[in-house]
Amino acid sequence: MKILAIDTATEACSVALNNGTEQFQEFEICPQQHSQRLLPMVDSVLKQAKMSLSDLDLLAFGRGPGSFTGVRIATGMIQGLALGTGLKVAGVSTLAAMAVEAASISQNTLIACATDARMGEVYFAVYQVKEGSCQQVIEEQVCPPDVAARLLTDYVNQHPYTFVPAGTGWQAYEVLGALLPSDNEITVLYPNAAFMMDLASSLYASGEVKVAAEVAPVYLRDKVTWKKLPGRE
Repeated sequence: MKILAIDTATEACSVALNNGTEQFQEFEICPQQHSQRLLPMVDSVLKQAKMSLSDLDLLAFGRGPGSFTGVRIATGMIQGLALGTGLKVAGVSTLAAMAVEAASISQNTLIACATDARMGEVYFAVYQVKEGSCQQVIEEQVCPPDVAARLLTDYVNQHPYTFVPAGTGWQAYEVLGALLPSDNEITVLYPNAAFMMDLASSLYASGEVKVAAEVAPVYLRDKVTWKKLPGRE
């Protein structure tokens, strides 16, 4: 399957294209530059693959969780590409994409993803590697880091697994960092579109894809703290 995937949910901006036999990718850490960098990166992978958008079978994007602005940028871009091509879109969890990448590096069977969500919270989920795929064992959520630490500790105490950390939350919050062994290096800090391909294919196979008008981001936060302007409800 020929898939183009994009992600701008964090400080990283990434684009990847799988032509069915080979994969092409661009990845940059470029805070606040996603809107300027994303389209050139899309053009770059298309040129590397010697393909056009009309050659694709599916579009995919990091649907969150992540920064409000970042997720909106990817959502808007993928909607534009889908409208122009008529292609279906797979919205891929950014946490699941990090778990897939971490699993490709480590032999451990448990991947704990915690990304700094600001406001004293993390985006958190835990995955277990089974039969070559990452299956969610602690649901995707936004929560205080001490809650994430307790959930992970409880799970590890009940199962014979050591875990691999992924995401920026481990460095951002001491209560999470305290769970790491001294030699447990965090090799995956940000989601990467290159690791969304299998997840997107699975969503396509199960019919969990959408047309452009139905594409929506996932923020996890139901409420955002903001200051009301005078005279506004």
